[in-house]
Amino acid sequence: MADAADARLPLYDGGGALLRKAFPHHWSFFLGELALYSLIVLLLTGVWLTFFFEPEMREVVYDGSYVPLRGILMSAAFDSTLHISFDVRGGLLIRQLHHWAALVFVAAIGVHLLRIFFTGAFRRPREMNWVIGVTLLTLALAEGFAGYSLPDDLLSGTGLRIAQGIMLSLPVVGTYVSMFAFGAEFPGQDIVTRLYSLHILLLPGVLIALVTVHLILVFHLKHTQWRGPGKTDTNAVGKPMVPQFTASSAGLSLMAFGVLTLLAGLAQINPVWVYGPYRPDVVSTGSQPDFYVGFLEGALRLVPPWETNLAGHTLMWNVLLPAVVLPGLFFLVLYVYPFVEQRLTGEWEREHHLCDRPRERPVRTGLGVAGIVFYGVLLLGGGNDVIALAFRVSVNVITWILRVALVVGPVLAFMVTRRLCHALLESEHERLTEGEETGEVRQSVAGGYESDHVPVEQFRPGAPRTPISPPGRRTGTPFRTPRLPVRRRR
Repeated sequence: MADAADARLPLYDGGGALLRKAFPHHWSFFLGELALYSLIVLLLTGVWLTFFFEPEMREVVYDGSYVPLRGILMSAAFDSTLHISFDVRGGLLIRQLHHWAALVFVAAIGVHLLRIFFTGAFRRPREMNWVIGVTLLTLALAEGFAGYSLPDDLLSGTGLRIAQGIMLSLPVVGTYVSMFAFGAEFPGQDIVTRLYSLHILLLPGVLIALVTVHLILVFHLKHTQWRGPGKTDTNAVGKPMVPQFTASSAGLSLMAFGVLTLLAGLAQINPVWVYGPYRPDVVSTGSQPDFYVGFLEGALRLVPPWETNLAGHTLMWNVLLPAVVLPGLFFLVLYVYPFVEQRLTGEWEREHHLCDRPRERPVRTGLGVAGIVFYGVLLLGGGNDVIALAFRVSVNVITWILRVALVVGPVLAFMVTRRLCHALLESEHERLTEGEETGEVRQSVAGGYESDHVPVEQFRPGAPRTPISPPGRRTGTPFRTPRLPVRRRR
């Protein structure tokens, strides 16, 4: 199609270098695109849902199609959610599609950031793109929580109650923040309306703006690529944007749309009619938030009940530390890590356009795996009651096991991962030096036996053709490409 259009219109010549821009091809490079396509689904389904949702907390009596809740007093927000689910044709499909797309959106951003982290693609000149990516993750978490809270069902209302407790844990200003958010004593009458404005206007606008800037920087700085023959820091080897990359990207988008639609039609998610409308005096059993805020729930459950009375004020450390200090430190580490690592390794002096393999950076890879283990333990802590019920173990026992694992697990993960990276490098060095075993054994003149080897001919993407890290090196830092002269401007 592109060639046919170019034969009749100045397509390639008019687009110039932009249309022929090379995009390296590897499955891990498509993770960011999955986040983009999920965002598109979110925007389309979100616009459709605004036609039917009423973001109000005034009380109404339900008289819709769902018989078990008829005659029950509820907010107009929950009533409209039930109306979308049961009385609007295709409403439940679109609502579940919106929710599934939100989960995939946050997950894709998280996994994409992990790919960037483990391959070192955050180094100069891409530090600002990393900062934008971390900001997108933060905004996605806030956007997901705001949308999750809009139906005003018992589960989301419980989450809002926890959020209000976090606000109150802030020293001195906590009560003012809570009153500003809810408009009155909890639950107030304004929180859903205010969250709705954030969810459909402010946060999406900032997200779209940052995604646009992110894509512009990707085009401007060019894409990273795995090392290989003909690939250097000064070029990019891959598919041209038009038509090859555009065709494969369009196919991936259709696959993403199809899978999300299948999930929306076949896998039930967030059945608000089961929970019922929110009441401040009721909490549903086994309340579990979506995974992207599950680690905060786990942190709240695992921190001991520490309190301090200071000048007539009570500091709730068991809420302030896990829900305010921990997330703040987590995102602070993410923001500054590229600058700290490059300063410590001296790599800030030159640009990097080739990806590292995780095994080549044992310390960085160990830190990343330790962070994943830390997150996983917190996520399990958010369901300690469900785990205890399923395995018929005391909740206190599960809690203490997870507390110990939260401290010991990341340290062990770091040590094991770093040792595994060194072992992989040593094995690879031996394979490249001696060749691959053929399975044939021969007898030497001295009477001993030895196996035959042949030169290595098959290489994975980014794998070296010659040994780059001999056994015994502590860091496993890959070889340096020749440093190019810096052109100075007068």
